[in-house]
Amino acid sequence: MKSILIAAVLLMAAPSVSQKGQDDLDLPELHKIKKITLSPSYSCRSKDDFQKGYGSTALFLSKSSRSPDLLFNGACGSTDYLEGGEMTVIADLGKLRLEDLKADQAFNLQRVHSQELYSRFTSEVEPEIGHVYAVVLNKTDSRGLFYFTVTGYIPNERLDLRYSVKQYQLMSLRAQSPGFDWERRSQ
Repeated sequence: MKSILIAAVLLMAAPSVSQKGQDDLDLPELHKIKKITLSPSYSCRSKDDFQKGYGSTALFLSKSSRSPDLLFNGACGSTDYLEGGEMTVIADLGKLRLEDLKADQAFNLQRVHSQELYSRFTSEVEPEIGHVYAVVLNKTDSRGLFYFTVTGYIPNERLDLRYSVKQYQLMSLRAQSPGFDWERRSQ
């Protein structure tokens, strides 16, 4: 009986230990809609602002991330765009409700096999008020999926978003093939 009681206590304690470890890593809460304002566009800032890093131009889903999960970018007077960096891709899903999306709809909203229904992912998208976007994170230090919708937008100045994280992982690099270079061709 004593061993059953000890096992029950250990099982009850195990989730809290695991949760405490996750809290220490500052992982984003899944399926919770949050708001953020990104301002101004990254490339439309003063030289002094560039010295300070990303400031409020970028969304970081975790304080552990080394690079932005979403960056509001664009030179002063030019068209703004959103990017995720590294090998992250973004798809414009059109006008719909953020609350209605499930993780399995990122690649095909209707989940019906038809080429025209599959999402079109690119490295950058232009912001449009009312549109929802799917972001597939693929960075050295993290992997994940989140949706966001543009709720307000002033070119080069301000971008208001609502977002919901559906999946997020911090990566621990064990090994990596040497020699990666964005510009290098295969031989």
